[in-house]
Amino acid sequence: MLDIKTALARAYQQLQSVSDTARLDAQVLLCFVLDVEKPYLIAHDDHVLTDAEQSKYDALIARRASGEPIAYIVGYKDFWDMRFMVSPAVLIPRPETEHLIEVALEWLKDKPNAVVADIGTGSGAIAVTIAKHSNARVHAIDVSDDALAIAQTNARDNQVNVTFHHGNLAQPLINQSINIDLLLANLPYIATNNLAQLEVRKHEPTLALDGGDDGLDLVRELLKQVPDICNDNALILLEIGMEQGQAVRELAQALSPQSVRVIQDLAGLDRIMAIVL
Repeated sequence: MLDIKTALARAYQQLQSVSDTARLDAQVLLCFVLDVEKPYLIAHDDHVLTDAEQSKYDALIARRASGEPIAYIVGYKDFWDMRFMVSPAVLIPRPETEHLIEVALEWLKDKPNAVVADIGTGSGAIAVTIAKHSNARVHAIDVSDDALAIAQTNARDNQVNVTFHHGNLAQPLINQSINIDLLLANLPYIATNNLAQLEVRKHEPTLALDGGDDGLDLVRELLKQVPDICNDNALILLEIGMEQGQAVRELAQALSPQSVRVIQDLAGLDRIMAIVL
């Protein structure tokens, strides 16, 4: 049997060739097995694991060593100031998407009755966060029943009201004549040929990653729906790939908007397309 210090050291050795965060991964998974917080591992590094704890830990480390994301192993991902349930049915929320949340919440500050739509909601991270931190009425749409089930659970667990719709892009809103003031979308934007080269495709849903030949198929389709759902002066925020700024700008011009601008992330890369109608 191993104590915590030895178990962590052994796990780190197994993970360091496959993960840039091997030490953190080893700690997170052991915390999950023991149901403790990280300080416990430091204060009780001589605690000896039971056979059951060691067996479970070894199994989780093996899954991580195979490339499976930590979030899928433990079943959740922390995003903004909340915890979201995730599974291989949904994309794992990324830190870069928090930038989209920041822009949206700033815009909503003086618009207490705004109607918001999150298109392709996945885990519901965007919709739930907006609902939690604003007075907006939030709609969330996804084409995947499995994703919607997870998003609904996350809304319930985080105690917010979001209206969920099953369907393709904004079509459910069109069908119900729902008009919105803020459209948010983190749609699949990886080109099909590029996806085959990425590690992410091995574990996360292709439906949430594959954006077609140039990565913009769904963006084109959504922008065509905008006139049917967006009120005058509505804001559209799209998370985009770092090399897609100019291409999406050109697509947006077809809407004859008041303004179109690319918002860059902290690394100076194109990240969000902001369109004011």
